Amino acid sequence: MTALETLYASGGKAVIIPTLELRCSAWPAPIYLCHGFDDITAKTETGATVKFTASGFAAALPKRDNSGNQTLTFAIDNVTGEAQQLIDKALDARARISLVFRMYVSSDLTAPAERPYRMTVLNGFMQGASVQLNAGYFDLINLAWPRRKYDLAFAPCLRYI
Repeated sequence: MTALETLYASGGKAVIIPTLELRCSAWPAPIYLCHGFDDITAKTETGATVKFTASGFAAALPKRDNSGNQTLTFAIDNVTGEAQQLIDKALDARARISLVFRMYVSSDLTAPAERPYRMTVLNGFMQGASVQLNAGYFDLINLAWPRRKYDLAFAPCLRYI
């Protein structure tokens, strides 16, 4: 059993702490956020010790069904206005923003409680004092098939058809 399954089954005083890591090549350093009122220092799956800054954010995970919807929505409160500046930097550089969603158990911060979700930010917008991000894994529904496009560079014999 994983640490989360044990916590769900037994309860206790431990709590689940969701965390976000936002990374972009246009930014000087990645952003580490944790849900709650207190900053935490935890180890990632690679063994790096990271300080997560307390923040108010909400995650809307998709349903577990066969609909093919793999988009997750995150709403992050932005009290200082730092998010707007970082989004502008990413847009100016046309850089991709990657997101890692980890869950920790408060009694054991030496590793994430389950395998982290690695996603790419698909879009986002500012609304008032918060930022809403939509991130996804792999867009299977809109994937072209066959993946390789048959053009004259790939298949020169098409010229004679």
